[in-house]
Amino acid sequence: MTVQHDELTVEWFGYATVRLETEDGFVAYIDPGRYGVLTGDWEPDTPGVGHPKPVDYRAEDGDVVFVTHNHHYDSDGVERVAGDDTTVVVYDGVDTEEIDRDVKPVDDLPYETRRIGEEDHLTVGGCEAWSLPAYNESDGPHTRANGEPYHPKGFGVGFLLSLGGTTVFWPGDSDALSGHRELEVSLFLPPIGGSFTMDRRESAELAAALSPDLVVPIHYNTLSALEADSEAFREDAESRGIAVVLDEE
Repeated sequence: MTVQHDELTVEWFGYATVRLETEDGFVAYIDPGRYGVLTGDWEPDTPGVGHPKPVDYRAEDGDVVFVTHNHHYDSDGVERVAGDDTTVVVYDGVDTEEIDRDVKPVDDLPYETRRIGEEDHLTVGGCEAWSLPAYNESDGPHTRANGEPYHPKGFGVGFLLSLGGTTVFWPGDSDALSGHRELEVSLFLPPIGGSFTMDRRESAELAAALSPDLVVPIHYNTLSALEADSEAFREDAESRGIAVVLDEE
């Protein structure tokens, strides 16, 4: 399905892949690909979980593509959504030599590529983008057995985007951080899968603090480690006065 919000059309393909289109046709993608969400090969670990239907997708219509960190860098996914004139914005910390998957180096992508720092700002066409730190707290709940965060500080970023008159916030693979609460957000795209990011309860609390006009949760149910009760998330957020749409099949 697609979600309409203000002047934006929003579509979640699964995992962290989101497509945003303005009324005048400007298209942005966030973290496209992985786990078969754009190749039609995705299958749930648990039957019946809420998730978009897998599609073999090759629109090549993006004006800009954003990539937050190594785990979400998929060169095939980028090539499925990017066209000849696309700008690909990739966090500075993305290093393909540290990725144990078959991906092209960022510099070998056949597009204009721009690197962005951990707290940076740039403009691509009609889209302004601000990067923000995304990480797991070292003393928080989202760490490995040895206490090491799945996403240490500096490993990735989130993005605050302004396009079509709407501000969109994707925190990336992150805990709910204190700095997030200072943002002005119209559309909030929180991860709710837990394990490696904020879970549905932490995301609902952050949504209440941000008070966005609409929440569309993503980054859940793509694999067993990310399984979450999206209906419980919606009920929790709506009990706090926050509107939620589930972009599921």
